[in-house]
Amino acid sequence: MASNHTNGVHDVVHRIFGGYAELLRIPHTARFAVGSVIACMPFPMVGMTMTIMTQQYYGNYALAGALTAVQAIAGAVLSPVLGTLVDRFGQRAVSIPTIVVWMVAATSFVSCVLAHANPVVLYCIVPFLAAVPPWGAMSRARWTYLMGNNRQGVNRALSLSGVFDEAMWVVGNPLASTLAVISGVLSFSVTGLCVLIGALMFLTEFTTCPPSQTQLAREAGLTRKEFRAREDEQARLMRAQSAADDARVRAKSEGLDDAAVQQAAREAYDRAMSGKKDSIWGPGLIAVCVTWFGLGAFQSAAGISIVAFATEANMKQYTGFVFACFSVSSLAGALLYGAKNWTIPLWKRFYVCLAVVNLGIGSFLFAKHLWVIMVIYLIIGVCQSPTWINGNQLMLHLVPQTRFTEGMAWMGAMNAIGGSAGSAIAGVFIDRNGSHGGFMVVTALALVSLAIALLGFKQIKTSTETPVLTEISA
Repeated sequence: MASNHTNGVHDVVHRIFGGYAELLRIPHTARFAVGSVIACMPFPMVGMTMTIMTQQYYGNYALAGALTAVQAIAGAVLSPVLGTLVDRFGQRAVSIPTIVVWMVAATSFVSCVLAHANPVVLYCIVPFLAAVPPWGAMSRARWTYLMGNNRQGVNRALSLSGVFDEAMWVVGNPLASTLAVISGVLSFSVTGLCVLIGALMFLTEFTTCPPSQTQLAREAGLTRKEFRAREDEQARLMRAQSAADDARVRAKSEGLDDAAVQQAAREAYDRAMSGKKDSIWGPGLIAVCVTWFGLGAFQSAAGISIVAFATEANMKQYTGFVFACFSVSSLAGALLYGAKNWTIPLWKRFYVCLAVVNLGIGSFLFAKHLWVIMVIYLIIGVCQSPTWINGNQLMLHLVPQTRFTEGMAWMGAMNAIGGSAGSAIAGVFIDRNGSHGGFMVVTALALVSLAIALLGFKQIKTSTETPVLTEISA
């Protein structure tokens, strides 16, 4: 009996973690995957450290919040630029100078805070702290390059990236807050050490690095502009052929004769070929990016509103536990989601997970106790990572492969800008109406974000029913 129970547990563990273990057993993958997570530590640690350190030396929460917002906005502006540069020139060529800029900025910021420099100087330095290479996007680009046409492998790899991302936030936030209370210098030093170690692990692994547009163009004897034009044309032809095939199948299922079937296929092909061929900005990508803006806005607004709610209930000391529950639940969701080979269409999974997160956080408005919010977080957190994973997968359908990093960067940028806007808007309403006013903003933003996502329903549904653009041979 005990043996059967042990075997059953072993089978469940293998189902959940076996696929991830297979990915990490691929030569060199563990090195870049873990390295990207370590190098990403500025994302959770810098904002927290900057806030605590500034408040300690200047005694001003307003200044700390303003500096954090400036850094977030600078990151949102810079991230797509770095993503585009990575796609064009390669990961190492862009990452190394970017890391140097960040190191100089971090050293300058700490020195100026310790010297109690004029806040204007801090405002000038903080934007350069956003000079962080898009490690997450670059890691995902490596996974999609390695997996090729393996849909299940891509799904599991993106899920594994989501697991690592959640682990980074689970570790980064409490680590930063603990170290920053001891010493802001210590916290920044640990962050810088993480950047160096992670960057060395990631950038010294050459075999898994996808070729840049410059490399591919050089191999083809073309300029980058000519190469991108050829690539866009290939993607357009592939979408058109897929649309014709889908139309042919539908027409046959309706019992039409051969002439009508061929006519339907030609019309579908012509419609697909009539679209733009240069820009990655279609209705689907716009809908996803604006949705990610809303996602960042209402989740950021929820965070500050929960702090206000807990403060009003004299339970502020428990807020960290509440947020930790959300992160742990999200981590579990990423593990479980990536363990299954999904047959449900991507667009359905995207909208279901998005609706659960949006409506769940929107329901905070009706919570009467902090523990109710914690329970809601535990429930909906399971869909948080799958929502991001699905969004990442949509990029494979909505943009060409060699512009995947750029598409991911736009998603991250919109999310960061949304987070800054959400906190600012919620803060105004909290000052006027307490935490209830903040939760009203959260609910409104969550519903608007979901509505915007539905506006792109047709494009998202259609794009996910065609072959993934990674199947185009460069």
